[in-house]
Amino acid sequence: VQLQASGGGLVQAGGSLRLSCAASGAPFNYYAIGWFRQAPGKEREGVSCISNGGDKSYYADSVKGRSTISRDNAKNTVFLQMNSLKPEDTAVYYCAADIYPDTAMAPMCRLGNIEYWGQGTQVTVSS
Repeated sequence: VQLQASGGGLVQAGGSLRLSCAASGAPFNYYAIGWFRQAPGKEREGVSCISNGGDKSYYADSVKGRSTISRDNAKNTVFLQMNSLKPEDTAVYYCAADIYPDTAMAPMCRLGNIEYWGQGTQVTVSS
């Protein structure tokens, strides 16, 4: 499966962005999708993951309450709506796909053991 992330940009603290991850090349509804981020000098962090059917999701504590993950299987796209952005949200954001049971969104995000990765999209939050 091929993944294309988009929607990053420069935003002021307190602002919002919606990231999109478009997939192709395989039946999209087979795959759970995750959003990960990596800031310079920091380890990669699993931000949010959503099950293949969209009914189970996981959020890292760092974004919980400020972000919403959703998917449109008819359009082969997953979205990450990010609100109340903070400078510490600045990172390259990647989407990734793999086949995981819907009860495993937390380990999928925490471990990041995922087969397919897209290129990143830069999110920069200015203070």
